[in-house]
Amino acid sequence: MKFWFFVEFLHVKPGKGAAFVRTKMRNYITGNTVEKTFRAGSTIEEANVFKESKQFTYKDGSQFVFMDLNTFEESRLNEADVGDKTKWLKEGMDCNLLFWNGKIIDFELPITVQLTVVDVDPGLKGDTASGGSKPATVDTGAVVNVPLFVNIGDEILVDTRTGQYMSRA
Repeated sequence: MKFWFFVEFLHVKPGKGAAFVRTKMRNYITGNTVEKTFRAGSTIEEANVFKESKQFTYKDGSQFVFMDLNTFEESRLNEADVGDKTKWLKEGMDCNLLFWNGKIIDFELPITVQLTVVDVDPGLKGDTASGGSKPATVDTGAVVNVPLFVNIGDEILVDTRTGQYMSRA
């Protein structure tokens, strides 16, 4: 059985002919992405996926360890399974782990994360909120474009979906 996640979909109603749905799907197991078109009204079997809230506790070699705060049971994900989400992952962060057939297939980060700026060019007198941006390195190692007034040690909020600066914390 193949297990796919819909990344995007678009309902199309051409002037002539039947409506259809154009989709882009990602395989949770292999990570492959494909585009597929379905007739409008088609049904697709829904997978029995469930979410559990877990806290990221620490990194053990190449594995990321998440803990259930009720049962104290640990779940581990390999570095390859975590992918580029590592740049937003901080110890003590609550995440949702997705399970299918008893296996962890993915995890979701919170939409916003509070990070500390550890390296950035110093702001100059007169820098304003609308005066442009500069790259800043945060405590997880990620680089985020921030407004000119942000300095080392500032706490900022970042959108984990886009990687964009949102505001000071």
